[in-house]
Amino acid sequence: MALRFTNTLTRTKDEFKPLEEDHVRMYTCGPTVYDFAHIGNFRTYMFEDLLRRYLRYKGYRVTHVMNVTDVDDKTIKGSMAQNISLNEYTDRYKKAFFEDLDALGIERAEIYPEATTHIPEMVKLVKALLDKGIAYAVDGNYYFSIAKFPAYGKLSHIDLSGLKAGARISTDEYEKESASDFALWKAWDTADGDVFWETELGKGRPGWHIECSAMSMKYLGDSFDIHCGGVDNIFPHHENEIAQSEGATGKRFVNFWLHSEHLIVEGRKMSKSFNNFYTLREILGKGYSPLVVRSVLLTTHYRQQLNFTFDGLDAARNALERYNDFYKNLGDYPGGDSSGEADIVINRMLAGFEDNLDDDLNISGALGEVFDFIRDINRLKAEDNLSAEERDRAIAAVSKIETVLHFLKKEDGVLESEIAELIQKRNGARKNRDFATADKVRDLLLERGIILEDTPSGTKWKRKI
Repeated sequence: MALRFTNTLTRTKDEFKPLEEDHVRMYTCGPTVYDFAHIGNFRTYMFEDLLRRYLRYKGYRVTHVMNVTDVDDKTIKGSMAQNISLNEYTDRYKKAFFEDLDALGIERAEIYPEATTHIPEMVKLVKALLDKGIAYAVDGNYYFSIAKFPAYGKLSHIDLSGLKAGARISTDEYEKESASDFALWKAWDTADGDVFWETELGKGRPGWHIECSAMSMKYLGDSFDIHCGGVDNIFPHHENEIAQSEGATGKRFVNFWLHSEHLIVEGRKMSKSFNNFYTLREILGKGYSPLVVRSVLLTTHYRQQLNFTFDGLDAARNALERYNDFYKNLGDYPGGDSSGEADIVINRMLAGFEDNLDDDLNISGALGEVFDFIRDINRLKAEDNLSAEERDRAIAAVSKIETVLHFLKKEDGVLESEIAELIQKRNGARKNRDFATADKVRDLLLERGIILEDTPSGTKWKRKI
């Protein structure tokens, strides 16, 4: 099956072919570093991680650029409220963002351009739009004239019939009904404090939308393969990116636009007023591991709304336990006879895994194939119909899909001395038939995240996922 994605631009599921053979150039909208990222943000970043990892699985070389917005209305307002410099304010959240990415096992992009270090590129782009008559100045502010770009609205399909000529908007973010000329460059005023740049356009700062156009084209070229974000970015942000970029270059900006749906929490829109607004750090603080959060954010199709629930976290933990136990126990299995069925099971899983992900990243279908494979290999093990060579091929198959899923918990193999003593104490109590003490010690270890398994070959342990 050919690799296909649902393209927001065409509203159809299109076969994916990169502009450059075997090389995918991809841009994803990154964080605005005014606060800690919340789980809705990470739902989008997780979909993009799946996309990136699967493209690499398919053999593509990927050049991935994700911007870091460190100057906009929100970051300026936050830094002024705390009476600190913009850099000092945003540095804290930049650091936290990368720590959170690493915790969730999200692969790093090749390039993370920061808006504040790309002002010359933005000025150059604004000047190109001015030269083409698509931008204009009013009192030191520069606006994009959407009336001069006939293709405006082709991504969002917004109705421009009610547009008033010359209507302008300066805020970085606005609602769908505000189809207006938008700010490319904002003249400095006192509300921006000491945040400004002296440029050929005058003293001021860029608008939010121009940042992504300038930085994406600098690193990926005037035209590239994939642009991603959440559905809330379709309008106005991505619509404006297309207008700016294509208005300046006359070339098609992006071939494939992929957008992830919203995340809700316990059936409601995530909002501080509903007391259901969570950062990743708050979820981890409730005792859930990053691996469990990764699973929950990854396993709902990116174009379906994700209902994030604590029951869902618990269910994800159980599924991950099964997946991890299977892999560990498979490695411990010495091998038996061969019925010839194992290779059929392995090949069926790998083919089904790829067929589903080829179909617009159908992760649910792909995981269904994986858990069918686990069931069938476990059956063959129980029947002693899995040879050592087939076992190794099954392990290799899991290792292959792991490059996409990243669901295996990394065991350190080291027991703290206190925990080792407790396990020894429990084993001694069991030997003396003091089961009350043995159960008490087992419960204590469980509270510390250590799960014990009594097997014919002795007591095994693992860390709770």
